Amino acid sequence: MVYISNLSDHVDEEVTLKGWVYNYRSSGSLYFVEMRDGSGICQCVVAQDAVSEEAWEQTEALRQETSLEITGKVVEDERSIGGHELQVTDLKIYQVAEDYPITPKEHGVEFLMENRHLWLRSQKQWAAMRVRNEIIYAIHTFFQERGFVQMDAPIFTGNAAEGTTNLFETEYFDDHAYLTQSGQLYGEAMAMAHGLIYTFGPTFRAEKSKTRRHLTEFWMIEPEMAFYDLDMNMDLAEDFVRFIVKRVLDRRPKELEILERDTSKLRKTAEEGFPRISYTEAVEQLKSDDMATMLDQMVEDRKQEAEELENEREEIEKERGQAKKWRKAQIDERVIEIGKRLDEIDEDLRNIPDWRESALNFEWGEDFGGSDETLLTMKYDTPILVHRFPAAIKAFYMKRDPKDEKLALACDMLAPEGYGEIIGGSEREDDLDTLKKRINEHDLPEDVFQWYIDLRQYGSVPHSGFGLGLERTVAWLCGLDHVRETIPFPRMMGRLTP
Repeated sequence: MVYISNLSDHVDEEVTLKGWVYNYRSSGSLYFVEMRDGSGICQCVVAQDAVSEEAWEQTEALRQETSLEITGKVVEDERSIGGHELQVTDLKIYQVAEDYPITPKEHGVEFLMENRHLWLRSQKQWAAMRVRNEIIYAIHTFFQERGFVQMDAPIFTGNAAEGTTNLFETEYFDDHAYLTQSGQLYGEAMAMAHGLIYTFGPTFRAEKSKTRRHLTEFWMIEPEMAFYDLDMNMDLAEDFVRFIVKRVLDRRPKELEILERDTSKLRKTAEEGFPRISYTEAVEQLKSDDMATMLDQMVEDRKQEAEELENEREEIEKERGQAKKWRKAQIDERVIEIGKRLDEIDEDLRNIPDWRESALNFEWGEDFGGSDETLLTMKYDTPILVHRFPAAIKAFYMKRDPKDEKLALACDMLAPEGYGEIIGGSEREDDLDTLKKRINEHDLPEDVFQWYIDLRQYGSVPHSGFGLGLERTVAWLCGLDHVRETIPFPRMMGRLTP
């Protein structure tokens, strides 16, 4: 059996493909079948005079997502999907898929989420999962090539990394446990044994949030490094993200094209250094006159874009009445795209006044919200690193800045284009007495953290680490609006199936 992704190795040969009907159309004695096999899509041309009567009858029975086996000759054709076409000599159906619920027309998000097990077969969802896989491979490659050891943190924990507010609690025999919100504390213990480690696993947050950036179950990559300070931590995070982006650009161009991803800013991310600003500088930027001017310009740009799109929609809808069938399909697809973009513009125009007010009234000491992160990255083409946050809004384990006790040696990496925080990290508190003090200040039970305290009692060293959220990273690199499309089966508030 040959896979579609390998057809370039079989030009002018007869091969057999096995897969599913992605789309099809007929023209008298010809059928054009777009077949997918998981590795790609290939157009297969069935001519009535080139196949047996039985095979032609099978062809006429085809429906979307019918499973089948097709044999034919591979020919090069730049006009076809993937640059190759199959001239069919035989066709065999495994099972006819009647009334497949997801058709080429537009469907609502709730309908698609209810049918997520089928939606995964569509081209854009296929492409997003391929990019996700490439990112995962790049993550392991980056750390393994740099001497890191992958280790696994437990999913059931008896203590919380940052308090119990947003954790899922569960019975654990005669005790209570939590689903982990981070592998970090355990990662610190592992780093004291191996020096450089990373964990990669599922994490859980019980936040009652319905924003486009939140899932209740997601995957985190969390390196921990002995003898690393904050600056070394930020250097590693920058190198890490640049490596991932370059890998995706180099190895998944076809998938990015399917996703219609504008890669210009991604290319800058792969090549340029990331700006670093302090939290205090970030607050000043939010409240600046430059920010207000930028928002005013954004309003004008969105209004102009909306007017141009409305005019385009009016023109092509006039054309539709006299258009041929293939052109009508193109027009319908473009009308859907215009409608989606106009909805996005409407949302921006509704949100910008709130963003402006939030930025203008932002007070030093507050944590950044999603809109604040969006505004901070607007003038940058690459991610930015914001460092030295107010200690009061950060976790107990973060080391304070020796130059200013009010600040934590923490850093967040904010992705451009409105995707917000993808990395959060810090230098960890390594002093025994200070750590005990912080645990008490946060009203956490010291006995539960005794094992963590031990790390500061037996050979404590300066150390740092960070966590990268896989799904937010996938959303950013794919240009997806919502993280629900970045994981095969998303778990969100109100979403536990399929």
